[in-house]
Amino acid sequence: MGWLRTTFRKKNNVKFNELNLSADLLAEIEKAGFVEASPIQEQTIPLALEGKDVIGQAQTGTGKTAAFGLPTLEKIRTEEATIQALVIAPTRELAVQSQEELFRFGRSKGVKVRSVYGGSSIEKQIKALKSGAHIVVGTPGRLLDLIKRKALKLQDIETLILDEADEMLNMGFLEDIEAIISRVPENRQTLLFSATMPDAIKRIGVQFMKEPEHVKIAAKELTTELVDQYYIRVKEQEKFDTMTRLMDVEQPELAIVFGRTKRRVDELTRGLKIRGFRAEGIHGDLDQNKRLRVLRDFKNGNLDVLVATDVAARGLDISGVTHVYNYDIPQDPESYVHRIGRTGRAGKSGQSITFVSPNEMGYLQIIENLTKKRMKGLKPASAEEAFQAKKQVALKKIERDFADETIRANFEKFGKDARKLAAEFTPEELAMYILSLTVQDQDSLPEVEIAREKPLPFKPSGNGFGGKAKGGRRGDDRRDRDRRDRDRRDRDRRGNGRRDDFKKGSRGNDRFDKDRRYRKDNKKPRNTSSEKQTGFVIRNKGDK
Repeated sequence: MGWLRTTFRKKNNVKFNELNLSADLLAEIEKAGFVEASPIQEQTIPLALEGKDVIGQAQTGTGKTAAFGLPTLEKIRTEEATIQALVIAPTRELAVQSQEELFRFGRSKGVKVRSVYGGSSIEKQIKALKSGAHIVVGTPGRLLDLIKRKALKLQDIETLILDEADEMLNMGFLEDIEAIISRVPENRQTLLFSATMPDAIKRIGVQFMKEPEHVKIAAKELTTELVDQYYIRVKEQEKFDTMTRLMDVEQPELAIVFGRTKRRVDELTRGLKIRGFRAEGIHGDLDQNKRLRVLRDFKNGNLDVLVATDVAARGLDISGVTHVYNYDIPQDPESYVHRIGRTGRAGKSGQSITFVSPNEMGYLQIIENLTKKRMKGLKPASAEEAFQAKKQVALKKIERDFADETIRANFEKFGKDARKLAAEFTPEELAMYILSLTVQDQDSLPEVEIAREKPLPFKPSGNGFGGKAKGGRRGDDRRDRDRRDRDRRDRDRRGNGRRDDFKKGSRGNDRFDKDRRYRKDNKKPRNTSSEKQTGFVIRNKGDK
C-alpha cells in the first residue's frame, strides 16, 4: 500500500443536504446561499465525517474552508468547554477569514471559534482563549508562542487541519508545524489542504497521518473563462495616469489594485484619493482593527477601490469584485492566478488588466505558459476618452438626482437665487457651469507622484520569475508578525522550508528549462550588449 489512497472526482456535484450534515449546519449553509457542494467539498466531507485522514489538493478559491470546516463543526461537542479542533494557516488574513467562515457555519450550533496571529495583542488573545473556545485558528509562530506560555491546551484536540500547507512551507514554517503537530494527541484526525504537492508535504503525510485519503481536484485551467484578461504596455512613469484614465472610462463597481510593495500601496492609495476615488489600502504594517474596518467598508460598498499587496489580499472572499488592476506585475506567476481569482466569482464576469513596462514584457509569456491563456493587448484610454466618460457619469447623476423627490424637495430653498441667476445667464451657460464644477478636466487634475520601482530581473529560476527580491522575500509578503523573533540566519542555515527547497522537481523549474538557450555543445550563445544589460533575449519581429 502506498503512502496514500486516491479518491477520484465525480462528474456531478451533490447538494449539501445529501452529505449527512446536521440541521443546524444546513440551516447556516442555506442562509449563506449555498446549495451544491463544490468538487473538493463533495469528496472531502464524507471522508472526514467517517474520521479518515484526508489530503485535499485543489486550487485556491475552490471552497476548501467549508470542505474541512463543515465536518469539523459537525463533530464539535459544544457542551464540553475544551479546544477540540486546531486549524493552522500561513497568514493572519487567512486565519481571520477561516475563523469568520467557521463561526458563520457553526453559529446555530453554538460553536466558539477563536483566531490567534502575530501583529495583535497576545494578552487579548489569551483572554479570548480563557473565555472559551472549541476551535482555534492560528498562524504557526503565534500558536507556538501560546503553547509555550501554556495558554493554549492541546490535550483535547481531536481534529488538526493544515490549510494552504504548501504556502506555509514556502514561508519557512516547516519546523514550527512539526513542533505543533508533535504536541497534538496521536489519536487525532488530520486534514491537510494544499494547492500543490511537493515532497515535503508528502513527507508530512507519511510521518504524521494515518493512511490518508488523497482527494485531488485537477483544475483544467488555472483561470476562469469568466475573467477577461488584458495587458497594457506602458512606461513606468505613465502607469498611474494610464490606470486612472482607464478607471474613469470603465467605471468599475468594485476594484482591487495590486502593488508589489508596502510603499507602492501607500502611494497608490494616496494618489487615488487625490484623484477622487474612494480608495483604501491594506498591507503588512496595517494594524488588524484598521484592516478589518477597510475590508468591511469595501464589502459594504463604502469604497470603490481596495489597494493591496499579494499576501495581504490572499484568502479574501469578497463577492462583487468586477475589476482587478495589476499595477505591478507579480513576482511569481502563481501570484497572478491568485490576484485575478478575486474576480469572476459565483458565475459573474470580471476583468483583469496588467500594466507592463517595456522591459517587463517577457513576464507575460511566462504567465501565459502557466495559465494556458493569452492576454489581449489593450490600448490606453486617452485623456479625452476619460473626460467624456466622467461627463456621462455626471449627467446620469444629475438625471437621477432630479428624479429623487427628496432632493427636489430642497429646490425651493434656492428659488429666489435661482430666478436671479436665470435672469442674468442663459440656461445653457448655467448648465455648462454646473458640469464644469462636477467634471474635472484632465489638464487640471492634481499631480500625483509615484516613486519608481525597479523592474523585476528577468532570470530563469525555480520560483517563476526573477527569484526572490534582494534579501529574501519582502517582509510584507510574509506578513506574519509572529515570526519576528526568528533568526533569519539560523533559518537559512537550516535550509528547511525555503521556497527553493520545496520547488525542486516541480513544474516551476521545468517551466524554465525550455527557456534556457543552450546549444548542442552546451555553451551559452553570445548575448548582445543590450541583452546583457536587460537580461532579455532580443527576438526578430514576427518571432513567437
